[in-house]
Amino acid sequence: MSTRDVPAQIGDLPPVGRPANSALMRAGVTSLAEAASLGRLALLAMHGIGPKAVRILEAAAAERGLTFEP
Repeated sequence: MSTRDVPAQIGDLPPVGRPANSALMRAGVTSLAEAASLGRLALLAMHGIGPKAVRILEAAAAERGLTFEP
């Protein structure tokens, strides 16, 4: 799947960029709660997700009262 075919935003996830969205879609993650349940290390292990995307996801999760798994 080309990143051109990936939507700019998925579910309630904040905009994190198409490569990160592509990685999240491949993993079946479509919500902020699902991303938070994976945790920082699992997200960083995905090709296409870097520290900036994780920081954006963590900040959005904190705004909604969600915490990332260790």
